[in-house]
Amino acid sequence: MKNNLLFDFTVDKETNTIHIKREFDADLELVWQAWTKAELLNEWWAPKPYHIETKSLDLKVGGMWLYAMVSPQEEKMWCKADYKAIKSNKLLSWLDAFCDENGIENAIKPRSLWTNNFKQKNGFTIVTITLKHEKLEDIEQMIEMGFKEGLAMALANLDELLLTLKDK
Repeated sequence: MKNNLLFDFTVDKETNTIHIKREFDADLELVWQAWTKAELLNEWWAPKPYHIETKSLDLKVGGMWLYAMVSPQEEKMWCKADYKAIKSNKLLSWLDAFCDENGIENAIKPRSLWTNNFKQKNGFTIVTITLKHEKLEDIEQMIEMGFKEGLAMALANLDELLLTLKDK
């Protein structure tokens, strides 16, 4: 596995977007599966010591991924991803939200429109992520909540998972 994999994180305050570029030392199909299969998402999506429990995942435009981020004390914070666009091995887009265990949205916290582009290059997979927000305050709230650090930790979990999957 290559050390120092690319992790580029920038905020564009004029367009209310966060841009992330992340490189993975794995085949495109394997990285795609890790982003689209519940049993794999459960293994990496949350920063440790938290973990994810998927209640349902309907991977289609108009479908939803409903999951709980579970704390070490077994407290559950429910989230959902409403899928907006899917092109196998190329594009995965969703609108996220905090919600209850039935997917009913909590309108207090900001929603992010995620657009993830997947590309194979020189044996590595590059995932380019854009998170679009309605207002700058939403981004600032996410940053204050530790989004950048939490995402970096989760993506490091994905590196570990991909390494174990490649060995199978």
